Amino acid sequence: MEVLELESRKKDPEEMAAEITDENEDDVSPIEEVRLTVTNWDDPSLPVWTFRMWFLGLISCALLSFLNQFFAYRTEPLMITQISVQVAALPIGHFMAAVLPKTTFRIPGFGSRKMSFNPGPFNMKEHVLISIFANAGCAFGSGSAYAVGIVNIIKAFYGRSISFLASWILIVTTQVLGYGWAGMMRKYVVEPAHMWWPSTLVQVSLFRAMHEKDNQRMSRGKFFVIALICSFAWYVFPGYFFATLSNMSWLCWVFPNSVTAQQIGSGMRGMGLGSFTLDWASIAAFMFSPLVCPFFAIANIYVGFVLFTYVVMPVSYWGLNLYNAKNFPFFSSKMFTGGGQLYDVQAIVNNDFELDIPAYEKQGRLHMSTFFALSYGFGFATIVATLTHVFLFNGREIYQRFRTISTSKDDVHTKLMRKYKDIPQWWFYVLLLITILISLIMCIKLNDQVQMPWWALIFACGLAYIFTLPIAIITATTNQTPGLNIITEYIMGLILPGKPIANVCFKVYGYISMAQAISFLSDFKLGHYMKIPPRSMFLVQLIGTIIAGTINLGVAWWLLESIENICHDQLLPPNSPWTCPGDRVFFDASIIWGLAGPKRIFGSRGVYSALNWFFILGFTGPFLVWSIHKMFPSKTWIPLINLPVLLGATAMMPPATPLNYNAWAFVGVIFNFFVFRYRKSWWQRYNYVLSAALDAGLAFMGVLLYFTLSMENKGIDWWGNGGEHCDLARCPMAKGVQVDGCPVR
Repeated sequence: MEVLELESRKKDPEEMAAEITDENEDDVSPIEEVRLTVTNWDDPSLPVWTFRMWFLGLISCALLSFLNQFFAYRTEPLMITQISVQVAALPIGHFMAAVLPKTTFRIPGFGSRKMSFNPGPFNMKEHVLISIFANAGCAFGSGSAYAVGIVNIIKAFYGRSISFLASWILIVTTQVLGYGWAGMMRKYVVEPAHMWWPSTLVQVSLFRAMHEKDNQRMSRGKFFVIALICSFAWYVFPGYFFATLSNMSWLCWVFPNSVTAQQIGSGMRGMGLGSFTLDWASIAAFMFSPLVCPFFAIANIYVGFVLFTYVVMPVSYWGLNLYNAKNFPFFSSKMFTGGGQLYDVQAIVNNDFELDIPAYEKQGRLHMSTFFALSYGFGFATIVATLTHVFLFNGREIYQRFRTISTSKDDVHTKLMRKYKDIPQWWFYVLLLITILISLIMCIKLNDQVQMPWWALIFACGLAYIFTLPIAIITATTNQTPGLNIITEYIMGLILPGKPIANVCFKVYGYISMAQAISFLSDFKLGHYMKIPPRSMFLVQLIGTIIAGTINLGVAWWLLESIENICHDQLLPPNSPWTCPGDRVFFDASIIWGLAGPKRIFGSRGVYSALNWFFILGFTGPFLVWSIHKMFPSKTWIPLINLPVLLGATAMMPPATPLNYNAWAFVGVIFNFFVFRYRKSWWQRYNYVLSAALDAGLAFMGVLLYFTLSMENKGIDWWGNGGEHCDLARCPMAKGVQVDGCPVR
C-alpha cells in the first residue's frame, strides 16, 4: 500500500523531465551508452510501496524459486530469468490497477495519511521492484541458491545425511553474506557515474520499451499470451508423448552398431554432429535463452566451442589418445578407474566422511574422460587469461575511472537519487556481523555435518571481502566477471585435503558469496538508474533472498525424499529426466578438489599434472594478442580476439552438451543476427517477450506433467520415448576395456 500524495505537489512528468534536464546539462553521464539509454529525470510522486508490488513481488519470488529449483534436477534444466518476470508482471500489474478498489482509508499508527490498494496506474518503479524481488534469490549464473548443491551431493550422491537446520543456515547465510559485501561496496561501484554496469542497460531498455504507449494491433501483452499458450501446448510432446524430440541424433539411427559413428553423432554423449532438438528446454538449458544474448557474444562462444569440440577433442581422442582417452567415453563427467570402469566413490569414503586412503590406494588413482580433463585445463587458462586480458585491454580505463570515484562530481542520476533517504551503512554492518556469527556457530556446533573449521570460514570471508571490490569494478566497466571458483577449490584442497564437504562449503562462502555480491550490486545499479528509493531496494532484496533460499531448500528436500534414485542415471528408469547433470559435476568437483585433493589429481601424485601448464597459456595468450595489436594498430579486428571468451566458451561443458551449444547458437543467430538486422522493429518489440513466453509456457506444462503423470508413474512406452538412441556413444574405444552393454573389442 502507498501513501497518497497531495495533488498540488504533483507535476506533469514531461514538464518535470524538461526542468531537470535543463538544470543538469553539465551533469549528464560521461558514458555515452548510459546517456542514450537512461532518462535524466525522475518523478518522486510515483507510488512504489504498493500492495501490487508486494503481492506480485512475493508471488514472483516464490514461483521463480520453486520452478528454477524444480527444473534444476532435470536432464535439460530450465532457468527462468528475471526477464520472464519482467514481461509477465506487466499485464498482471495493469489488470490489478484496473480491478482493485481505489477507495482510500487510514490504518492506525500511520497518522492522518491515507492508504489505498490501488493508488493509480501500474508504474515502472513498481515493475522494477517486482523484478528485483523475483531475482533476489537467484544465484549468480544459476536459477537457485548455489549452496543447495551441497545438500544435493550429501543426500543424493554420498548417501549421507545433513539436517534441515544446517542446510537452511548454509543456504541463507551464504546468500545474505553476499548482500553484506554488496552494501559495503556500493558507494564505490554503484554511485560513481563511470561504474556503469553495461548489463543493466538491457533491463533499462526493456522497462522503457514496455511502459511506452502501445497502440498497435498486436500489443506485447497479447503476443506474450499467444506465445505462452503455444509453448505450453507444444511441450506436451517433448515432455511426454515424444521425448526423443528433445535430442534427435540421426547418425545414431543410421549406424546403430557403430561406436565411432555414435560418438560423432550423439548430441548428449558425443560431438553432436548433425544432432538437433525441437525442445525449448534443450535450447535454453545451462546458458539461458539465446534470444537474450547479443550476437557478438554468441559468435565468440560458438567459435570457442567449435575449436574445442571439433578440433582439439578429435585430435586428443582419436589421434593422440591423450591420457588414455580411448579407455573412457568421449564425453562424460563421471570418475573412472584406469581400466575404464566407473569409480566406486562410496568405497573410498570412511565413516568420518573423509578419504579412506587404503581403500583409495586399492582401487587406484581417479581418472576422468579426456573431454572433462581438458575442460578443467581450459578453465585454468580462462581464469588467468581473464585477469591478464582485462589488465592489458581495460586496465588503464579501470584505473582512471577508479581514481575519479572520490574526485568526480555526481552525475544527474546520483543527484536525483539524493532526494531519497539513503540506507544507513550500519544496517549492512549489523547484517554482516549477524550472518558471520551464525555461520561461525554452525561451523562449531554442526561441524560433523559441514566439516569446515571456523578458521576456514574467516579465511573464506577474507577472500570474499578482498575480491569483491576489484571484481565488481571489472564487471561494472567491462561486463566481464572473472570466475574464481576453481581457485577457491584449489586453495582449500591444498590446505585441507580429504574433506569433500569442507571444500564445497569453503567455495560457497569464499567465491559464491562474492559472486552474489556482484549480482546484488548489479541490481542496486538498476535501481539507481530507475530511481528506486534505496530503502525499498534494501527490504525487497533482503526479504526476497531469505524467502527464495527457504523455498529452494524446501523443494530440494521434497524431491530428494520423494523421487527414488534421483540423480543416479544408471538406477533410474530409461529416459527419466531426474539425472541432475549440474549436481553431478558439483559432486565430481567435490571428489577432485575435496576428497582426493588437487595433489592426487593435478599434482605429482595424479595423472593430470601437465594441465597446470594451462595457467601459463592463459597468462601469456593475451600478451601475444595485445602485442600484435600494438604492432598493427590499424587492424581493428585484432582486439576482437577475446581469449577469455574463446578459452572459456565451453565452461558449461559438462553438464552442458554439444546438442545444447549447437541448438543455442543456431536459434541465437536467427534472432539476434538475421531478425535483428532485417526485421529490427519486430525484434525490438517482441524478441524479449517471446523469450519470456517460451520459458513460462514450458515451465507451467513441465510442472503440470509432473504432478498429473510423472508422480503416478504414468508413461508411454514406445520408440519415441526411448531417449536419444545413442547407447553406444558411452562406450570406450580401447581394446580390452569391457563395459556392460558395449561391444567386445
